[in-house]
Amino acid sequence: MDAPLGLDDLLKFMTKKGASDLHLKPTRPPLLRLQGKLVPIKSVALKPKDIEDMVMPLLTPLQRKKFEEFQSVDIGYGVAGVARFRCNFYQQRGSIAAVFRRIPFEIKNYEELLLPDVVASFAALPAGLVLITGPTGSGKSTTLAAIIQDIARTRPCHIVTIEDPIEFLFTDHMATISQREVGTDTPGFHDALRNTMRQDPDVIMVGEMRDLDTVSTVITAAETGHLVFSTLHTNNASQTIDRVIDLFPPDQQGQVRSQLAQVLRAVASMQLVNRADGQGLVAAVEILTHSPKISTHIEHGEIKEIHEEIENSVAYFRMQSMNQSLVALLANGVITYDVARERSNDPDDLSLKLRKLFPSIEEAQREGTMAPSPADFASIVELMEIKHLYEEQEERWRQRTLEKDELIAQLEGQVATMRQEMATTNTTAAELRNQLEAARVEKDRQTRDAEGRIEKLNERIRELNQQLAGGAKAAPEKPQTGFFKR
Repeated sequence: MDAPLGLDDLLKFMTKKGASDLHLKPTRPPLLRLQGKLVPIKSVALKPKDIEDMVMPLLTPLQRKKFEEFQSVDIGYGVAGVARFRCNFYQQRGSIAAVFRRIPFEIKNYEELLLPDVVASFAALPAGLVLITGPTGSGKSTTLAAIIQDIARTRPCHIVTIEDPIEFLFTDHMATISQREVGTDTPGFHDALRNTMRQDPDVIMVGEMRDLDTVSTVITAAETGHLVFSTLHTNNASQTIDRVIDLFPPDQQGQVRSQLAQVLRAVASMQLVNRADGQGLVAAVEILTHSPKISTHIEHGEIKEIHEEIENSVAYFRMQSMNQSLVALLANGVITYDVARERSNDPDDLSLKLRKLFPSIEEAQREGTMAPSPADFASIVELMEIKHLYEEQEERWRQRTLEKDELIAQLEGQVATMRQEMATTNTTAAELRNQLEAARVEKDRQTRDAEGRIEKLNERIRELNQQLAGGAKAAPEKPQTGFFKR
């Protein structure tokens, strides 16, 4: 081609190819991000003037002023019937470069995104803070849009979004949605959040927590009974909590830990990995949800213990670590073994989990690899590390088994004591019943004896009365004799 394609043509071509991003940089042809890799398109190299002519007309006077002041600006741009794009224009080596992120018009639901079921429960939370985290291009905005759309369709409430720039366009359903763009509808995140409190919101979505003022206001909003969603560029749940707390001065961090322990309802840390069938990308998601132990760890600054608690809370609280998510995707055939190890932050732990849960997957991979060289000491070190991991895991299980055995012994002792007490109580009750029955029998006997005596006494009294009455009538009057005779 003798002349470069126009911007809209490039964006249409990018959408047709299913690319997530378009990069424009002087001295190179346009680049597309396909399946996570940057690939140049077959076109002439762009000149600085070509890029300037493409992007500068898109800026409003206010955005142009911001670009001149900060040498970078974010805007939203849409191509009718194609898609919306989040654009960043910046200067490098004295010339303009640009990156366009494709945002589809259609918002996908949880099932289409293959998200864990627990993510759907975030939309039903009454209040608190939910953070969606991950590196650039990990699916944070897409996941957040799915949650906001779910709320809009199922809850009669007021949703306010604060974005820079506006990405997905939401429509009112059961809920009414107000979307505010930084630089167009509001000067900044902090001002928008402060004003939002007077707009009767139920749900607030903040595009990104970028500074201390924004984070502080977000936590306050969550404390005052609002459901707040936001994003951070962190790789896992523990790092997210550390990042939020470290934004504050040291003398405020204790209070912030207490606040965060109360308001944090969930953290979803994401990364996109290549599918095994080559049909795009799928999200691996680490999930942290609110639980008493998680709150205690946050409040006491025990950040290192959070990862273990996540892995131990899968069944009841539906949490999962990144490695557990990768194992699930691998076991269901969505991704390959090599991709899982490549994207894992702890490949040895991933391998250990596979050996315990799905040993056939790990064995199949090892059977297909070449035997290590007998002169390779690294293979010995690897075996020693694996042995060490097994020993650590076995020791943890042994300790847990001992703790459970002790608990079982305590419970059995308590049960035996209770049974003995119940037996003693039953014996005492039987003795008391026997004594009561004997007392009742004795009482009846004494009552009968008393009644018999009373009856005899009454009979005797009647006899005496009869004798007295009969004797008085029959006795003759005796003549007087002696001294008193006249």
